[in-house]
Amino acid sequence: MKPVVLILANSDSGLYDFRKELLKALLEKDFQVAVSVPDTGYVEKIRSLGVECIPTVMDRRGMNPAKDFKLLTFYMRQLQEKRPSIVLTYTIKPNIYGGLACRLKRVPYLVNITGLGTALEHGGMLQKFLVLLYRMALKKARCIFFQNTRNKDFMMEKGCIKKNAPVKVIPGSGVNLSEHEAKPFPKEEKVRFLSIMRLMKDKGIEELLQAAEEIHREYPETTFELLGAYEEETRKIYEPRVRDLQSQGVLQYYGYRDDVPDFLEHAQAVIHPSYHEGMSNVLLEAAATARPVLASNVTGCKETFEDNVSGIAFEPGNARALTEAIRKFLALSVKEREEMGEKGRAYVETHFDRRLVVEAYLEAIKTVCG
Repeated sequence: MKPVVLILANSDSGLYDFRKELLKALLEKDFQVAVSVPDTGYVEKIRSLGVECIPTVMDRRGMNPAKDFKLLTFYMRQLQEKRPSIVLTYTIKPNIYGGLACRLKRVPYLVNITGLGTALEHGGMLQKFLVLLYRMALKKARCIFFQNTRNKDFMMEKGCIKKNAPVKVIPGSGVNLSEHEAKPFPKEEKVRFLSIMRLMKDKGIEELLQAAEEIHREYPETTFELLGAYEEETRKIYEPRVRDLQSQGVLQYYGYRDDVPDFLEHAQAVIHPSYHEGMSNVLLEAAATARPVLASNVTGCKETFEDNVSGIAFEPGNARALTEAIRKFLALSVKEREEMGEKGRAYVETHFDRRLVVEAYLEAIKTVCG
């Protein structure tokens, strides 16, 4: 009977978009693969790979003791039924409650800290509670993967992991360089900036809207395209502002899309004003497409490009700094912008090939499963 790998995650689209290469590699290694993930429309794509999908009810944001306890017991039941040889967990709730379930059931598990999240970044009582949960959940992990050293150092400082814990820093989720090919640079005079984000404060939506409005006044031929879903908690704040700017011709809002590569191909640059990241997949895919990036000078963004070579860095949470970065880009010739994109492609080819990430996972699995 084939050994079973069980993967716990909070997003079916994220699992498919950024980890399908790992799923395929595990199947090729003759593992039976099952994933526990909420169904938001990508489950059938995952199943088409030959992977078993276990629909999972999960409140991705917020801490509700009753719902979270149900998730813990659900994970324990899956461990009992599937009897996996090893479990891989991604994102906060699967990491915590999946890790606790594996500890209780004595099942080997690997954890991926894809980012700290707003609650850990902002401090307060919720941070203290999450730190306590992480200490318990990570204690017996066979390997803890981090996407940047800042997140690793933070977790060590808070006592979530011991100094001798089995830790490995990997280049985020990497980028599939075949799937995201370098595209010819747009030659049209009209400059289109693209942003892909969840519409929430920590992703820099405030600064983006302010900068877009100011730049459009100075450069009416310049437009901003925005992809991504609203966070329901703040929809009432940002939706009217986005509609207003759209009515003025400042930006075009397209909502959540699964045809991001088409938008990347027609953009001249990608703007990513996030306050914090694990490792930005948006920036990696932009660079792979040979598009310059304008991004916050924060861990998880700044590693993906070379400042003033393949992109332009700016201070996070600062609309004026973002506006100046956009002006700086607009002052470049089309040829200079094109060269910036080409250098970005070369940079991710060297440092962020997704095959490096898959190999890191397979190596860790091999130490447990042989």
